Amino acid sequence: MTKILIIDDEEPIRKMLRMLLEKNGYDVMDAHNGIQGVKLFKEHGPDIIITDLIMPDKEGLETIREIKEISPDIKIIAISGGGVVGPDMYLEMAKKFGAQYSFAKPVNNDEMLSTIKELLT
Repeated sequence: MTKILIIDDEEPIRKMLRMLLEKNGYDVMDAHNGIQGVKLFKEHGPDIIITDLIMPDKEGLETIREIKEISPDIKIIAISGGGVVGPDMYLEMAKKFGAQYSFAKPVNNDEMLSTIKELLT
C-alpha cells in the first residue's frame, strides 16, 4: 500500500487530506511541523510527501531540502496558502528545492488525487 506523509501545521488541512487519501486507499500519516515530518520520514519511509511551506519550528522549504538530502528520489508535493506575499513565490521556490508539484490552498481534491497517481507511475 502506498504510504503518504502529510506535513502541515493546520489541523483542519491535515484532517481533510487524510480523509481524502484514506478514502482513496492510501496509508496516511501526518505531522504538525517539519521537525516531526522529517522524523516520521526517517522512521516510515513514505512514498510521497505533501508538505505545507509556511509552518513554525521548521518551515517547508527547509523540510524539503533536508528530506531530499536523505532521499533524492522522494516525491514531494508542496502546498501553501501564501503568507504575506501570496503563495506563488513560495510554490516556485519549493520546485527549486525539489518538489515535483505545488498547489495553492485550498487544494482541489481531484487535482491532488490525479497528481498522486501520476507520481506513482
